[in-house]
Amino acid sequence: MKRQPSLSFLCLGFLVLTSTLSSIALSAERPNILFLFTDDQAPWAFGRSGDPNANTPNLDKLASQGAYLTRSFTVTPVCSPSRISLMTSRYGTEVGITDWIKPKDRFFKDNPEEQPGIDPAMPNLAKTLSGAGYETALIGKYHIGERPECHPTKVGFDYFMGFLDGGTTPDNPKLEKDGQYQPFQGLTVDIFTEHALEFLAKKHESPFFLAVHFRSPHAKWLPVAPEDWAPFESMDPELSNPDYPGLDVERAKQMMREYLASVRGVDRNVGRILAKLDELKLSENTIIIYSADHGYNMGHNGIWHKGNGHWLLKKEALPPATENIPTGQRPNLYDNSVLIPTLVRWPGVIEEGTVIDQTVSNLDWFPTFADLAGADIPAGLRGHSIVPLLKGDAPVDWENEIFLQYSTKHQSHTHMRGWRSNHYKLIRDFLNPERDEFYDLEADPGENTNLIGELTGEQKAVAADFDAKLRARMKEIDDPALELAH
Repeated sequence: MKRQPSLSFLCLGFLVLTSTLSSIALSAERPNILFLFTDDQAPWAFGRSGDPNANTPNLDKLASQGAYLTRSFTVTPVCSPSRISLMTSRYGTEVGITDWIKPKDRFFKDNPEEQPGIDPAMPNLAKTLSGAGYETALIGKYHIGERPECHPTKVGFDYFMGFLDGGTTPDNPKLEKDGQYQPFQGLTVDIFTEHALEFLAKKHESPFFLAVHFRSPHAKWLPVAPEDWAPFESMDPELSNPDYPGLDVERAKQMMREYLASVRGVDRNVGRILAKLDELKLSENTIIIYSADHGYNMGHNGIWHKGNGHWLLKKEALPPATENIPTGQRPNLYDNSVLIPTLVRWPGVIEEGTVIDQTVSNLDWFPTFADLAGADIPAGLRGHSIVPLLKGDAPVDWENEIFLQYSTKHQSHTHMRGWRSNHYKLIRDFLNPERDEFYDLEADPGENTNLIGELTGEQKAVAADFDAKLRARMKEIDDPALELAH
């Protein structure tokens, strides 16, 4: 005689089935998140920005399919502090990372534990998304700590392939995969993309968060693929400040060509990733965010590089060194250093061709990703979810002013702090007060004229207001530079 299943067995089976169906439904409702992140990409270094030199058809297509955020900032314009702010939604001074982290094996042989790094006990976006049921992966550059406890797989990423320190070569790199460093052949930008495509093609039992941190367009820029060099080989690029006194125009144009070819390599690989999403039928349920760790200058205001800028002048035109600023250095908080290209595609939510002009920063990505994933947003974060902006529901009281900070300590020594609105920008250097700056961004968007010594009545009032706001924010976050305030 055939035994009938017991009532308790049937109830248990029903509960398991219900739980499984609920899990599947939850996964289907929650989007995948693909975060494409470049290193050293200027706000002008893609076509949608309107720059006449850029050649980025895939990024332009991505912008047309979603939103272009025109006022997207990093709060610190150099690699490590920017990346730690993205991960933790905290300012670099709050987590002990205020400048780029020197490689452990070069500068910390005797005391490797002294190398700064992410605190694994602190809430961060990877841990939060992993805790919400997301499969998390990081492919590419890390640069927020090499100590074992700081490893990506110790702070929330299920999978890591890439490099831990600040730099590698544009081709034939040594990279970590499966816990071991090993040599790879080919262009680094292509290698990262190949591993991203492999990850996308895997069977995913849960929604995923994939961060692809390209090395490009960080110097050095060459070699690149022939098809990436072709549009720039014979180009005579337009420079923003060709008449800057003493500018080495020939060198600036050659560097511009190489830099833009490196960006083009990223663009080509973004196209490969977009095509793979279409092939795998993942496009409709995948939110794509494209951004950068900070901006870049290429002859703008006579310099090249980012917040720890270098003069791009002929030798005889270089300003003399000072006690804290060596010859050839120009630390700065220029817009081209702190503004970053940012695009978001969210099918079915963001209308095609959307332009968002509200101010956002890299502090906002952690709470934004948590919001997109349906995860709880930890208390105490400095940023805010920008999901309302992406949905077209911008709050009327959205904060469109931003606090900036950068304490340089390698090539130069500064404690720069800034406050920026859409109209004006104030910069204080609490270590070198003779370097204070004030710009009228509406009249002088290129920040060519420092008005600090000749402020009008209205400008004096604005500068006083910004100075008070800046100091209040420094006090709020216990910024150590406040001890030097004058």
